[in-house]
Amino acid sequence: MLLRALAFILLGCFVVSASASGNDHWPQFRGAGSLGVAEEPGLPEKWSATENVAWKTEVPGVGWSSPIVWGDRIFVTSVINSDPKEAPKKGLYFGGERPAPKDEHRWMVYAVDFKTGKILWEKELFRGAPPFSRHLKNSYASETPVTDGERLYVYFGNLGLFCFDLKGKLLWQEKWEPHKTRYGWGTAASPIVYKDRLYIVNDNEEQSYVAAYDKKTGKQIWRVERPAETNWATPYIWENGQRTELIVSATKAVRSYDLNGKVLWEFSGMSSIAIPTPFSKFGLLYIASGYVGDQHRPVYAIKPGASGDISLKEGQTSNQFIAWYLRQGAPYNPSPIVYGDYYYTLYDRGFFTAHDARTGQEVYGKQRLDPAAGAFTSSPWAYNGKLFCLSEDGDTFVIQAGKEYKLLGKNSLDEMCMATPAIARGSLIIRTASKLYRISNGGKA
Repeated sequence: MLLRALAFILLGCFVVSASASGNDHWPQFRGAGSLGVAEEPGLPEKWSATENVAWKTEVPGVGWSSPIVWGDRIFVTSVINSDPKEAPKKGLYFGGERPAPKDEHRWMVYAVDFKTGKILWEKELFRGAPPFSRHLKNSYASETPVTDGERLYVYFGNLGLFCFDLKGKLLWQEKWEPHKTRYGWGTAASPIVYKDRLYIVNDNEEQSYVAAYDKKTGKQIWRVERPAETNWATPYIWENGQRTELIVSATKAVRSYDLNGKVLWEFSGMSSIAIPTPFSKFGLLYIASGYVGDQHRPVYAIKPGASGDISLKEGQTSNQFIAWYLRQGAPYNPSPIVYGDYYYTLYDRGFFTAHDARTGQEVYGKQRLDPAAGAFTSSPWAYNGKLFCLSEDGDTFVIQAGKEYKLLGKNSLDEMCMATPAIARGSLIIRTASKLYRISNGGKA
């Protein structure tokens, strides 16, 4: 009896410890599983540039990559321009194409101390004039790095792959020549790690491909050529009840690959630009693309086990493997989020909707967050019964989760924001145009 009770106590301690340790890390874009969700009672719900700020640190250069967290370290990338001439412009607009500049740039990665905000180490990965162009709102450091807790993997789509240990030692690198991107807008899709492999997608206008690398050595395990078309969506590893798949969202066709690069299934019917990241919940895979200039801005919920072409036929809203479909339900830049029973969408122009995540039925239609807030790029996140939407103005709108829309508050940092925040150790890590903030209740961990 005593031994059984002791075993029960030890098991309880293990479960609590495992749960607590899970909150210590935010290893990739949108966190574990690309879900953008965390649950921890002490996470902050109110802040400003001075309220509930544990620290704020200047980050040299420009980058819209998200911060990631592992234990006591926060990692972030940036590119420093020796002669910056034009700041990014907010909102949606034409004419953002910019030619490759001729002045010197420095591609950087930083490790920041979680407790103090001090930069622990910095590494320069490349120095020179950028050999490729970008959109004014994009940056040369828009891909979010990823970590497995032992190594840090940094990816720049038009530069290469770099692997460091967490103390900043370069372990391996793979550089390549840049490729042209659609309209010269640059790159943005982030890498992902699964077990012993690192996966990247490099979709461009000349030689698109998806590839797997040995994460320890950097050796390329396989590479599969893809249609030459630029996309900016981060890929996703879908572990479902039948198998594990690599999901790549794209304009002409969404494709699922097995972990050896074989195409399992595909479907067409996306908008003309693919940016949101796929993710899964309730046994369904959610895929969206919503270029604002298109009439067709679809959302799909996919069932596991598909093979071949599963595209919807004219007039269909579901089939054997597409559980539900919305013709005009997708955002352009922000990735949607499932929280509780609902699938929430933040639109770039400041509207918010909710649908039943299992059926696609509308819970409530478009709600305007604020008439003055018309530009959103960062993806929403959620915790403790609330959803958070960060505008390009640096204002985070707090929304009640559930079947009724209710705006609870607004938190302002008064600086442009486009990076999606990280959540770890009772803190929110927000990147603005020039700074990295650690937000926590009372300014403490």
